[in-house]
Amino acid sequence: MASKPGLLSDWPWQKLGNFKYVVLAPWVVQSVYSFVTKEEKERDITNLLIFPFLLWRLLHSQLWISLARYNSAKTKHRIVDKGIEFEQVDRERNWDDQIILNGLLYYIGFMYLPGVSRMPIWRWNGFVITTLLHMGPVEFFYYWFHRALHHHFLYSRYHSHHHSSIVTEPITAVIHPFAEHLVYFLLFSIPVLTMLFTGTASVVVFVGYVTYIDFMNYMGHCNFELVPNWVFNIFPFLKYLMYTPSFHSLHHTQFRTNYSLFMPLYDYIYGTMDKSTDKLYEDSLMGRKETPDVVHLIHPTTLQSFYHLSPAIASLASEPYNSRWYLSMFGLIPYEFMLFTWIFGSTFTVERNVFDKLKMQTWAIPRFSFHYSKSSQKDAINSVIERTILEAESEGVKVLSLGLLNQGEQFNGNGELYLQKHPNLKIRIVDGSSLAVAVVLHSIPKGTKQVLLSGNISKVVCAIAKNLCQRGIQVGVVCKDNFDKLKLRIPTELWSNLLISTSYTQKVWLVGDGELNEKEQRRAPEGTHFIPCSQFPPKKMVRDKDCIYYTTPAMLIPKALQNVYSCENWLPRRVMSAWRVAGIVHALEGWDAHECGDTTLDIDKVWLASLSHGFLPMLDHPLIRNA
Repeated sequence: MASKPGLLSDWPWQKLGNFKYVVLAPWVVQSVYSFVTKEEKERDITNLLIFPFLLWRLLHSQLWISLARYNSAKTKHRIVDKGIEFEQVDRERNWDDQIILNGLLYYIGFMYLPGVSRMPIWRWNGFVITTLLHMGPVEFFYYWFHRALHHHFLYSRYHSHHHSSIVTEPITAVIHPFAEHLVYFLLFSIPVLTMLFTGTASVVVFVGYVTYIDFMNYMGHCNFELVPNWVFNIFPFLKYLMYTPSFHSLHHTQFRTNYSLFMPLYDYIYGTMDKSTDKLYEDSLMGRKETPDVVHLIHPTTLQSFYHLSPAIASLASEPYNSRWYLSMFGLIPYEFMLFTWIFGSTFTVERNVFDKLKMQTWAIPRFSFHYSKSSQKDAINSVIERTILEAESEGVKVLSLGLLNQGEQFNGNGELYLQKHPNLKIRIVDGSSLAVAVVLHSIPKGTKQVLLSGNISKVVCAIAKNLCQRGIQVGVVCKDNFDKLKLRIPTELWSNLLISTSYTQKVWLVGDGELNEKEQRRAPEGTHFIPCSQFPPKKMVRDKDCIYYTTPAMLIPKALQNVYSCENWLPRRVMSAWRVAGIVHALEGWDAHECGDTTLDIDKVWLASLSHGFLPMLDHPLIRNA
């Protein structure tokens, strides 16, 4: 909110939360009912088209969000080289409020304004009127209203809310208090009302004009330059009629310049054009060469997890992953995107982070978890990972950490496959197993004498069992086959602390890969601690025994790690998986060894190095455990 919220700052449906769209429901139902029940000659399609038009505006907005976030993560044409944080995401999550407001006013206007019903598809004179009125009154009035909003009285009560975002995203364009949006709607209604009262209105011009406003608004608030220089070289006069993202970015950093809506003409006329506008535009176009030091390679898990990626739905990406029923209605979109990225590129960039001078990116393979379980996909996915490693090395990346199933022991030997094929790699491959082991060991409650191992045996599980046995803690194993596998991978002198457990009396369960079913969980004593050893959390099935479910191995990240505005899978905000943190620490320490295959680094050394760089254990985080 603004620093001193003024009258009509809050939206009327603010308390409805995600149910705010119900305010449109009566109008949508009425428009459909009216169209269906009337005779064919009396039907008016204009009213019926309002709802599809609102859906188009939502889609248009989402396309800009995805484009901007994808480009901001990898482009060299960034304008403001700063990060976005969760505070801005939360402030801008209600960007669709203005579309709801516009929809209500459209429906009301249809009922009471002359010339709306039976609007023709196209009229040239309406197009000319709209163009002239926008270039004249709309741009002129907006310029002076915008300058007035920067007076300390109005700025502190209204416009400061918009300017809270120094690094802008497309949806920053529509983040204003309710009162401001009412004024903007009246301002943009000048051409529309004129068309209606002169009988020159048409569907195409109305839809086109609103789409033009959305397009220019979103484009101008991108934090990267996308208007090519040849546009102004061929048409020099356009510099007065069309702004660029760098032009408006200066308004958000300098505040007292570049007030114009879309046409810089009025800033030239009234002497408020920022003197550095042209230079910033040229510098942004030229861009800056940027090579990440660390790349974390992931993949979407479920189909719905696709929408939780940073370039997808911003509000979902800013929260821990949780399945939502309504996303199943868009089931084909993840497949279509997967096919598109698979054809035009092996991986796609999800996000970019900065830790002091260390630059990091997260890349994703366009495949879901279920693809990794198919033997027919194994060679193809390993080939993509291999190409990605070689691509990262050619770009100068120092460390590549393998996340989720990209480092499966049965899949590629915890990354050993790629070293066997390319033994002279300069890039360091990190599977993060040492830090994952350290996190699990430090999560076990003090005074624990016995633990129970459940799930499949993995590199991490073996290292945990070995360390626990060395400390004199008994490690119970449910399955005889897993017991035999563990005996082969830990020293014989530690076997005395390894046993087959059939009693399920241990109150600390270490859960590896594989399904922990409800029957097993029911046998756990009251107050059992379920601590995952894998990258995927166990399903919580026991609700009546006050059992404690830990998150997957992860650490709180330091404040110096910036541009973090999305959650990593099911982890809380500003928490990263141990496997991802391991890659960062590996680069910060400048370690020369690979960590993959059977190789495990010194666990205590890795743990202390992580703490020294500001990463903290999750034990005190409010979301570490959920009963």
